[in-house]
Amino acid sequence: MIVVRRLLTGLVVLWAAASTAYIALLLAPGETIDILIGDGADTPEIRARIIEEWGLDRPEVVQYLSYLWRLLHGDLGRSYHLQLGVGEILATQIGPTVQLTLAAAAVGVALAGIIAAVTAGRGRWLRGTASAAELVSVSVPPFLIGLVLLSVFSFALGWFPVSGAAGPQALVLPALALGLPIAGVLGQVLRGGLERALEQPFAVTARARGLSERMLVVRHALRHALIPAVTLAGWFTGTLLGGAVITEVLFGRPGLGQVAMQAVTGRDMPVVMAVVLLSAIVYVAISTLLDVAYRAIDPRIGG
Repeated sequence: MIVVRRLLTGLVVLWAAASTAYIALLLAPGETIDILIGDGADTPEIRARIIEEWGLDRPEVVQYLSYLWRLLHGDLGRSYHLQLGVGEILATQIGPTVQLTLAAAAVGVALAGIIAAVTAGRGRWLRGTASAAELVSVSVPPFLIGLVLLSVFSFALGWFPVSGAAGPQALVLPALALGLPIAGVLGQVLRGGLERALEQPFAVTARARGLSERMLVVRHALRHALIPAVTLAGWFTGTLLGGAVITEVLFGRPGLGQVAMQAVTGRDMPVVMAVVLLSAIVYVAISTLLDVAYRAIDPRIGG
């Protein structure tokens, strides 16, 4: 039941995102047809195609409904700047972005889990050092982290390539630049959850039975600490999507970040609208998966 409710809510969010993008198109200064052309070639044939595709010779309500109808059928329009279908542009560039965001998420979650498990309930010096490192990673923007990583590991040591996406080595530094801020926030939340869990009656009982502190954390306490950490997944999804734009440009990687940046600078409105809608789809999908994850972690959560 909770999945059905989430799907219905997700449809409303997607409709709102699509409508907001369309309203932004209408409110942008200048004629709609000129905005859609952007910096692309401007010919009578292209103008006629845009008028036919977007129904600009019909009432605005009909134009809006036609726009939603095309979206329902997977038609994201055409980039008149690149002379390609928007869907084709996104399809060719989404792979590197997914690769980067998954790698960054894995780095963030793995580092947070390791640091929290090692420092939870430990001495003040160890916890203080971890907290300071987490605070620094959260406070410093990903692009600045990326610049430091490039300066040290690419320019000075030459361990990793400066730019591009050729091979696993080219993924290491961008994933670290995006993943370290996530690790900082998740580490703090996980450690707090673990320390609260280690004070619960079940932890006292497990210790009385001779279970080691490490096994207590891994087998029991970690599960209780996951709920607040999973809640943050929505936050770091937005962080990854937003950070990917700057990170891909900084490291010279292909992907949706590069596409979005080029679309904004080139006034390629159909591509900008599609990127907004795609971001909303990702957010809805993650939110739905989170609700399922809550119930898997703790079945007592109602549906």
